[in-house]
Amino acid sequence: MEQPQGVDWTVLVLTCQYKDSVQVFQKELEVRQKRQQIPAGTLLLAVEDPEMRVGSGGATLNALLVAAEHLSARAGFTVVTADVLHSAWILILHMGRDFPFDDCGRAFTCLPVESPQAPEEALVCNLDSLLDIMTFRLGPGCPPGVWVCSTDMLLSVPGNPEICWDSFRGARVIAFPGSPAYALDHGVYLTDSQDFVLDIYYQGTEAEIQRCVKPDGRVPLVSGVVFLSVETAERLLATHVSPPLDACTYMGLDSGARPVQLSLFFDILLCMARNVSREDFLVGRPPEMGQSDAAVAAYLQGARAQLWRELRDQPLTMSSYSYMTSTSEFLLNFTLPSGPGAKIIHSQVEEPELLEPGSCVVSCLLEGPVRLGPGSVLRHCHLRGPIHIGAGCLMSGLDVAQSEALRGLELRDLILQGHHTQLRGYPGRAFTLVGRLDSWERQRPGTYLNMSWSDFFKKTGIREWDLWDPDTPPAERCLPSARLFPVLHPSRALGPQDMLWMLDPKEHGGETLRTWRASWRLSWEQLQPCLDRAATLVSRRNLFFCQALRKAQHVLEARQDLSLRPLIRAAVREGCPGPLLARLDQGNQVLEPSPAAAQLESEVEPGLEPRHSSMGAGVLREVRRLGAQSLGLQSSTSITESRVAARARDPGVAARALACVADVLGCMAEGQGGLRSGPAANPEWMRPFSYLECGDLAGGVEALAQERDKWLSRPALLVRAARHYEGAGQILIRQAVMTAQHFVSKEPVELPAPGQWVVAECPARVDFSGGWSDTPPLAYELGGAVLGLAVRVDGRRPIGARARRILEPELRLAVGPQQDEMAMKIVCRSLDELQDYCQPHAPGALLKAAFICAGIVHIRSELPLREQLLHTFGGGFELHTWSELPHGSGLGTSSILAGAALAALQRAAGQAVGTEALIHAVLHLEQVLTTGGGWQDQVGGLMPGIKVGRSKAQLPLKVEVEEITVPEGFVQKLNDHLLLVYTGKTRLARNLLQDVLRSWYARLPAVVQNARSLVRQAEECAEAFRQGMLPLLGQYLTSYWEQKKRMAPGCEPLAVRRMMDVLAPYVHGQSLAGAGGGGFLYLLTKEPRQKEAVEAVLAKTEGLGNFSVHLVEVDSQGLRLTLTE
Repeated sequence: MEQPQGVDWTVLVLTCQYKDSVQVFQKELEVRQKRQQIPAGTLLLAVEDPEMRVGSGGATLNALLVAAEHLSARAGFTVVTADVLHSAWILILHMGRDFPFDDCGRAFTCLPVESPQAPEEALVCNLDSLLDIMTFRLGPGCPPGVWVCSTDMLLSVPGNPEICWDSFRGARVIAFPGSPAYALDHGVYLTDSQDFVLDIYYQGTEAEIQRCVKPDGRVPLVSGVVFLSVETAERLLATHVSPPLDACTYMGLDSGARPVQLSLFFDILLCMARNVSREDFLVGRPPEMGQSDAAVAAYLQGARAQLWRELRDQPLTMSSYSYMTSTSEFLLNFTLPSGPGAKIIHSQVEEPELLEPGSCVVSCLLEGPVRLGPGSVLRHCHLRGPIHIGAGCLMSGLDVAQSEALRGLELRDLILQGHHTQLRGYPGRAFTLVGRLDSWERQRPGTYLNMSWSDFFKKTGIREWDLWDPDTPPAERCLPSARLFPVLHPSRALGPQDMLWMLDPKEHGGETLRTWRASWRLSWEQLQPCLDRAATLVSRRNLFFCQALRKAQHVLEARQDLSLRPLIRAAVREGCPGPLLARLDQGNQVLEPSPAAAQLESEVEPGLEPRHSSMGAGVLREVRRLGAQSLGLQSSTSITESRVAARARDPGVAARALACVADVLGCMAEGQGGLRSGPAANPEWMRPFSYLECGDLAGGVEALAQERDKWLSRPALLVRAARHYEGAGQILIRQAVMTAQHFVSKEPVELPAPGQWVVAECPARVDFSGGWSDTPPLAYELGGAVLGLAVRVDGRRPIGARARRILEPELRLAVGPQQDEMAMKIVCRSLDELQDYCQPHAPGALLKAAFICAGIVHIRSELPLREQLLHTFGGGFELHTWSELPHGSGLGTSSILAGAALAALQRAAGQAVGTEALIHAVLHLEQVLTTGGGWQDQVGGLMPGIKVGRSKAQLPLKVEVEEITVPEGFVQKLNDHLLLVYTGKTRLARNLLQDVLRSWYARLPAVVQNARSLVRQAEECAEAFRQGMLPLLGQYLTSYWEQKKRMAPGCEPLAVRRMMDVLAPYVHGQSLAGAGGGGFLYLLTKEPRQKEAVEAVLAKTEGLGNFSVHLVEVDSQGLRLTLTE
């Protein structure tokens, strides 16, 4: 699904309280721009608030000034000019207040959601959610201007708010409906019938709130979202040079101005409200300011007077939608039920059954038995059980080292957090413990650990003077100001136990209290400036990648249809490709040394016989340990031991792991270096390939890595290395497909006399539904189902082969028309002349591979070809193949031709092979030939009539065929309505195949879904044949073509599209044959016998090239084998 058109922001400003956070948050914005969450041309600015308590209004004015200054400089001005605002869309995001539940504030609080459609795997923070809402929901359609949005809220907005911007001027606030009871503790707008704002109340009286009630019984609550038109923004910007408002900006403070605190809503916007008088406005004060002395009030009055002069004539309007917010709802938001079980977001949990419904785990790694009660949340934790966390808890920022402190406890309604700190330049760790029900507000009765202060003092032995200075007023003695939290101990590192002892002081005796008192302690307010937010974000990133790489391990081991490409992109984007590749290789060091190819047994014929070994030993062991040490994390023995190697005994798992390496290399090239599809037979890579061919995966992966290290210096080499890793994967696919040999059986029959021809004639095939699902590895990983028809073209069987014994001990090969004088002829008298059997484009390669696969020639034998032929057959053979169809027809020619050649050759050699055995023998031959391919072509052409071929999601690969019985007379009806049109375009199936395999191994969601629908529709199409429903078959045919295009984008040439468009009114359905890209188009016409009509329609259409129309009929015999003189 395409991303809707959003706002192309000119500037995005993120305001911060602390100067140490500016660079940290600037990098976070840049990361999101690289992920394409923010337009590439957007100017990103993380801006420090001029003062800690400048207020939301002051922060907005300062951010607007900094944005205008940068835009002015970019435009070539030497002074700040408001003209730059006229063509700018500016978004200001305020970090807002400190947040008790996240060291990086509400903006970077990770939400319990995943974004499966995102191109890169990443945690979703509240900032990301707000960016999406502002860019794609609230912002679209707005004129140039300034959006201001607080990150203090969790916000949801309808998908299409439909804000009207016609003739807009002034400012607009976005409000959200709430109950009158809720409004008693919040801000609320009073509006008229035209949505002009009359007044803004904060914690208003019941009478004031009742005046705001709308007809639906709800009131419009103040949110943190505001839009300022260019005119209003210009007026506001002009105040930055006028005292005392200049003190809201860094310029004023740098000039020595006295700081002033302003509210965006209750100072800047309130002066625009229609019912507010100048007198009332000047004597008022914003709620965030609190009580202050007369001098401060007078200073503020001057600032408000300036705002009134500049902004009073600007209209203030309101738009209203629904949302949820407030700190008190933070835990509730994480634990709202979304299904029958717990929420597990970007986390790896060894025992998920221990997570109770209503609990939530975000970006965690949980090893062993970790029990989590309902309503509890774990964030950014790496824990090792046994641990029991009861109901209503939040645990954040804990790692394995802190697991021991949690054992033996059953925590309830508690919040335990680990923090990274910087104390006078030294990094450290601190831990805070509070009760979930504790009050953080000064006006309410104080509690700690869910009990009154008096009960807490009595329980722990702590006294008031331990927490507050004697001169601290009673009203200021509250949780935020209590020096509860140790940040440094004189003799040891701190841990959760330095806080957890308070839960049961008697068990620990008085020693823990003395240790606590001996520590340097800070209050929550004092701790905020000491938090190391850079270290916090790095730690979260490391843990995220650690769990994500465990996820990759599990996805590969369990053969899950989840895409790892977003994770690979994220790793490359974050600068981790080196450690990623290093960890992929490191596991090979613990494997047994790989045997040299020279020591392999002489009878082994690489590429001809299946090998079974521990597939994926090196690659897959490291997928689950990927990057752990490079990220400064410890691997868990319980997860990272070598059990992957023991499980990965089929080539599919290992081939997908190699494809992951190829994707890493491709991502490292960053879109440069050429196309991913291309040759993969450079001599430098032959040594690792030879190990894989011989079944030595460990040696092969090690040799691949050694060679890869030489190809990392520039994009072109990276792309070529990626191609060779895909080539290595093809070797493992070949080994998997060769398991089909298990189902090839032969029966000895009388040897034909020398000179007697064995002739095999075959129809072509038309695939009606399910194609691509038969292609390895889909055929044995997903399971395939293809409905196909054996067909004659213009009344002829177009594909055939003939073979005979000859007296001369040599092999005579002929490829071309049945008339010998026009055929290409080759004579092979030695094994050397057969060595190019695995090079598909070599002359006679298919015929040479047929001799080898039929067992007539042993290519690795020490006996010369002459002696082999004389000893077994008393002479040689002649084999001739032909096809009357053009190259790249899409009608299954090459595979059917291989089947015909094998059938004729085996019979000439005194062996009878059944048709189902022949289907599997062709699979084997095409792997020997290295062309690959699926099984639908030989099923369609060797088996008669209408049938469904199926393969299960398992190895060995076995194909089973069901003949479809249709109503009497339906075959003739089908013949009358079925036509073939040769498009004149030669298809390039090889590149299409490479692209499809790459997409399948990446498990792109659209490709996985489409592959499943291919299989499902093949079965539905079979039922339509059984019912004889021609129009429905046409619908399936058209749907099938759409499925093919989704599977292989680019398979529809423009000329073919034009041809299909002009034929659409005359057909029930149509599709290109096979993989598409050219070849034959087949039509199911609405009227019978439409050959001439179709020719006439196409003849009138320009630009179609050299097309031709052919009659087609269902063949009821399939492969026909005869002996002739």
